[in-house]
Amino acid sequence: MDFTEAYDDTCSTVGHVVREGNVKLLRRLIKQGRRVNVADNRGWMPIHEAASRNTVGCLKLLIQAAPSRSYINAKSFEGETPLFLAARNGALKSAEVLLKAGADPNESADEETALFVAVEKGHTDVAKLLLRHGANINGPHSKCGWNTLHQAAFQGNVLVLQLLLEKGADHESKDDFGITPLFIAAQYGKVESLRILIANGADVNCQASDRATPLLIAAQEGHSECVDLLLSNGADANLYCNDQGWQLPIHAASQMGRVSVLNLLIPVTDRVCDRGEDKLSPVYSAVYGQQEECLKILLNAGYSPDAQNCLYFGYMSPLCMALLNKSYRIVFILLEYNATLKENHLTYCLGWQDSSVFRHLLKKGCPLPSSKHLPLFIEFGVAVQEKYKEWLPYLINAGFNPLHLLTELWIKSVCDDALNFTLEFTNWKRLPPAVEQALASHAENSNWVPKNHFGAVPNLTHLCRLEIRSIMQDKLPSELYIPKLPLPSCLHEFLLYFDIFRLYGIPEVAVSLDHSG
Repeated sequence: MDFTEAYDDTCSTVGHVVREGNVKLLRRLIKQGRRVNVADNRGWMPIHEAASRNTVGCLKLLIQAAPSRSYINAKSFEGETPLFLAARNGALKSAEVLLKAGADPNESADEETALFVAVEKGHTDVAKLLLRHGANINGPHSKCGWNTLHQAAFQGNVLVLQLLLEKGADHESKDDFGITPLFIAAQYGKVESLRILIANGADVNCQASDRATPLLIAAQEGHSECVDLLLSNGADANLYCNDQGWQLPIHAASQMGRVSVLNLLIPVTDRVCDRGEDKLSPVYSAVYGQQEECLKILLNAGYSPDAQNCLYFGYMSPLCMALLNKSYRIVFILLEYNATLKENHLTYCLGWQDSSVFRHLLKKGCPLPSSKHLPLFIEFGVAVQEKYKEWLPYLINAGFNPLHLLTELWIKSVCDDALNFTLEFTNWKRLPPAVEQALASHAENSNWVPKNHFGAVPNLTHLCRLEIRSIMQDKLPSELYIPKLPLPSCLHEFLLYFDIFRLYGIPEVAVSLDHSG
């Protein structure tokens, strides 16, 4: 059964007459003894129709013909009384008639009162009328626990808000989530509501059940005028807004990209959040929200691009977060502000489709993976081994020892071309026993075809090249150092493996390295 749509075939004759507002015919039907309490499919009786449509003449006749005292407060199937319907539709005259006849102003419909719905719909005159007749101003008036003061603050209905406060409405009343009317005004940017509530003593530092403050919610929603008003009236920018004790309004502004709000909060926020143990820098929030402008504002204001370890999100630094979330532009902003490069950053870059970031980090001097990080690096490397030409040559020329790659996982998992390419940068006739064994096993159990020259001892020039690069290990990345050596350009190219790159069809690496020198 539909309790909202009116079906004509379920409405009584009296109900139809009331819908038409025909007072004369209604009077005749009542004299004939027709019932005035027959409900339609919604549970509406004729009195509901008259109140909703503001047909005052019909309403008065129905009240006079009421079969019982309860008729005036009769409820539909959804709990709506005639007074509630009049309030919802702004039917002031009907509301006056009903209240004068004894209608209860505090009967609720599905937990909402007539006063609440009048304020919700913006019917200020009806709201004033209900207040004059004793409508309850405190206590919950809706499903979520909002009362009329919450609703007035939300609507920005200054007249009703002021009237409610004058009549003693509790400005610290809370809904089911611990939210006060002032919190509501801050959340929805109702500046005048906020101003009135503050003037009447409402607490600007109240906290909801989850510890959120009005300042936090205003910052999150970008209501800069509300933020300014709250700060001017004692709102604490350093009041933590979650149980873990790290979230502040500045975090919300940074994550949501609220630039004007962020500029208001930076001067009044304690910098302990930037590097403090068990805290969280708002730099993380800007990176998480990919808010480039907010990130630059924070960094220009002196916040660290490195921050502290992010215990709550599981990242070692903002740069780790940006790399793992593939936030390309954020990475370059952090690098521009001298974020510290760490060994695991190259590993994260391997997960990108675009290897330009990987190469950029190498040029910036990113530490190469150590033994601690090698297993994960190799695992990521195997996943992108088909694109090895886009990253492996640069890694090797940055000083990475290719023997570190030649694990059982790499040998068994990569394509023949990638495996042969890796071996080119070694003395393939004098490999560590574990590598020799893994290669032999792979050759026996696969279709791997090693390069023909791997069967012979490497020529002296290649061995010399390996030795020279080993000696100058601390001078790497070699593509930056080698071109500065007082040697002919042909030797520069040889030391930089240009011959091997060309052999494998990747001359663009040679060109790129040549330009970097």
